[in-house]
Amino acid sequence: MKQFDKKISVLAAAMGLAAAGAFLPQGASAGYLVDSSGDVVTDGYGECWKGSWENPGALEACGDVIEKAAEPEPEPVVSTPRDSDGDGVDDEQDQCPNTPAGRKVDSDGCAIVENMTLDLKLVEEEFDFDSAELKPRMMESLRDFAERVKASPGHEHVTVIGYTDSTGPEEYNLNLSLRRAQAVADYLESLGIDDIEVRGEGEANPVADNSTREGRAKNRRVEIITN
Repeated sequence: MKQFDKKISVLAAAMGLAAAGAFLPQGASAGYLVDSSGDVVTDGYGECWKGSWENPGALEACGDVIEKAAEPEPEPVVSTPRDSDGDGVDDEQDQCPNTPAGRKVDSDGCAIVENMTLDLKLVEEEFDFDSAELKPRMMESLRDFAERVKASPGHEHVTVIGYTDSTGPEEYNLNLSLRRAQAVADYLESLGIDDIEVRGEGEANPVADNSTREGRAKNRRVEIITN
């Protein structure tokens, strides 16, 4: 009988709360009863009261499983490449920082020698007819080039390209330009330059008018490209 009286008392107390104006926060959804302090009303057994009234939603205190919001994925860290000396090579890969502005560099950011054109008119010498033999002034220019390559901090891949004027058969000129380029490459190799590629372009890519003597002299040339 006492247990029954206790249940009646608890029920009466809860109904009294409702009758006395138990209220819910604005915007709450149907389910649990809360008192004027916003606390959920429980019975004598500690269980939350449910009804058709509004409440704050699911409550862990009432045994509800609360789904926790997934933590956002961290934003990927994007590193911005930096090129402090402006040589076109990122600082992380640059083996030669503080390269002077405007210098040609290799893939490691180290300065290399600029391209060279061995202009036969400029050195006041020309190859003899049907000859690939280098003249003294040509060799002097090549020695200067080799010294600069060896003194530079970078690594030069050297490409030697031979050209002729348009006099004579095209196939003959192609072979002649290759022989002359090879003569330059052999001499550079004897001076300690070992990374050399050789090409002959014959009468292709003239830099001057082949209809004049002066133009033909300019077209008989060897170009040396570094990269």
